[in-house]
Amino acid sequence: MGRGSYTASDWIKLRSSFGDANKNDRIFEEKVSSSALTSLKGIERESRDNEDSPRSTPVIIGFDVTASMGYLAEELALNSLNKAIVYLYENKPISCPQVMCCAIGDCRSDRYPLQVTQFESDIRIIKQLTGLCIEGGGGGNGGESYNLAWYFAAERTHTDCFEKRKGKGYLITIGDDNCHRMLTCGEIKRVFGDDSAYDLASEELISAAGKMYNVFHICIERGVPEDERIFEGWRELLPGRTAVINKKDISCLAELIYALISVAEGRTPNEALSAVDQQAAERIAGSLAHINIPKNNNISF
Repeated sequence: MGRGSYTASDWIKLRSSFGDANKNDRIFEEKVSSSALTSLKGIERESRDNEDSPRSTPVIIGFDVTASMGYLAEELALNSLNKAIVYLYENKPISCPQVMCCAIGDCRSDRYPLQVTQFESDIRIIKQLTGLCIEGGGGGNGGESYNLAWYFAAERTHTDCFEKRKGKGYLITIGDDNCHRMLTCGEIKRVFGDDSAYDLASEELISAAGKMYNVFHICIERGVPEDERIFEGWRELLPGRTAVINKKDISCLAELIYALISVAEGRTPNEALSAVDQQAAERIAGSLAHINIPKNNNISF
């Protein structure tokens, strides 16, 4: 996968097909999710070099689709994913981005706790995104299964970026809840069909994914008392790799995604923010305060 190139005309055509949609069921038509995107038993994803992407860089965007987060999928489909891709293409912090989306739920309660698209370089990035099922589940059990994205990235993706050049791509998860601290053998078997000899801690999964990806999380503040506790939990799990954005600033998500990648690639926060819409830059400047990237651009865990 990953052939083709992203064009403004393709985006305009796709965006117009949504009409004046302001609800998920106008954009995401899948009520029962496609088995091509949700059946993960034996499924792998590849980010490969080709004539259109001679030095491919894989980028995984994982987003929470549980009950409280329906607006996030809508924001990505209507605005943020397109803007983030344009920023990456125009300002080139990485070469030849190939983007895969993950819809993340709760493996302890949901039918479709993880859905994945292909790695793509053209408008299929967003077309496949809109084919995902926004289940709107979640178990009210103190967390969601963001760790499924780390497992999939570590065990089921193959990238020329890593295999040919020993380089890393990017894995950015986005959500408003804690992450379950363990992925059990039973959960691994149910979601992926894999046999694991033992339960895996989220820290282990981050370390495994971190061999091929720079791993980040964007924590969404909702203006409720537990926000700080959730953010502290993420800072403990991903120190220096956790950013915060307020829900009221969600329209600036693209700028934050771009800024995280740019800073990880060695640009200063000011350099990264100077390349984006300046009103958005002012609103997300504080989001970079807790990001701490080693100067050698080789993030390890």
